Amino acid sequence: MKHMKKAVLLASVCCLALGGCGKQEEEAPETTESVQVVETETQTKEAVVPETEEPVVTSSNRNPLTGEAMDEALVSQRPVSCMVGNTTDAMPQYGISDADVIVEAPAEGGLTRLMTIYQDYKDLPSIMSVRSCRHYYAYLSNEFEAIYVHYGQAIYATEMLKRFDDLNGLDGDLENVTFFRDKSRKSPHNAYINGESIIAGIEKREYRTQHADTYNNTFLFADASGDLEGGEDAAVAAPGYTVNKPWFVYNADTGLYERYQYKAAHKDGGSGEQLAFKNVIFRVCDYKVEPDGKYLDVKTASYGGPGKYISNGKAIDIAWVKEVEDGVCRYYDANGKELELNPGKTCICIILNDAEDKIGIYGSEEEFEASRK
Repeated sequence: MKHMKKAVLLASVCCLALGGCGKQEEEAPETTESVQVVETETQTKEAVVPETEEPVVTSSNRNPLTGEAMDEALVSQRPVSCMVGNTTDAMPQYGISDADVIVEAPAEGGLTRLMTIYQDYKDLPSIMSVRSCRHYYAYLSNEFEAIYVHYGQAIYATEMLKRFDDLNGLDGDLENVTFFRDKSRKSPHNAYINGESIIAGIEKREYRTQHADTYNNTFLFADASGDLEGGEDAAVAAPGYTVNKPWFVYNADTGLYERYQYKAAHKDGGSGEQLAFKNVIFRVCDYKVEPDGKYLDVKTASYGGPGKYISNGKAIDIAWVKEVEDGVCRYYDANGKELELNPGKTCICIILNDAEDKIGIYGSEEEFEASRK
């Protein structure tokens, strides 16, 4: 991955930017009652559906996570984020195709976990499997001021979680209220939630559901989708994770990047839909290994961390700025201008700084396939 010159990066970006212990990991015993996840199919007759105009996006109806039009009443609502397992034992995953934003970051042993984020969560289907928190994921969730859903946590997150609004599956009073188990799957990969149970948990905890007046959205969106001026060709983009080995393939017909991992299309087990994104962000972060030699401490704050923004078949170098771990992240182009994302869903891949050289941007699928031989 090509670096921007440090002088240009820091000068332009900083100028703009400054204007378990107690509760262990989630290996809890299964509940005695079984709540089965059931997906139903709806049969519809073929009909001629008249074309309708796309709704006009305004400042009052813009979804803060996608930049697209939505119900005005939901725009100022705090989103919900949810930890989702991403090992082969956790497949298939449910509810992931409904997410407006997905954040992926390394956990232990080269494995990754996903954090799905939903602006409108009222009618969400089952989301499974819900897994445990790592403290840096809580910081990433807070960039969106989201209510954070997880099932347990690593020891390093126990104290800091007291500062965040979260729904934790290890809190006994949320069992069979927010969290359920599907006994057709093996624990701990069978915990799930849905829109109704999320709302029940929020009401039980009496959390604030609207954004604070001081919250300033982490994303800035363009009014319409556009090409990345001066970008390199990006028919395929790969973050370089070593276990699930994901990659994104640009579909020129839809204008979206379709996601693959574990040598196959990455699909939602409930809807059968392949994950696809208008925007892909590779965000390189410093990190260290915790004293136990197992868990990671990924630094989500930086005054000019490097990265890539990928959209519409092109990729550009970017910088990201986040003054404090609890704060909101901003993204900038090489000229120090705040990045305007194309409207649509976004996938953010957090990449450890010593793995930056594993990032791959390929001008064609043939070039990507050749790189894997």
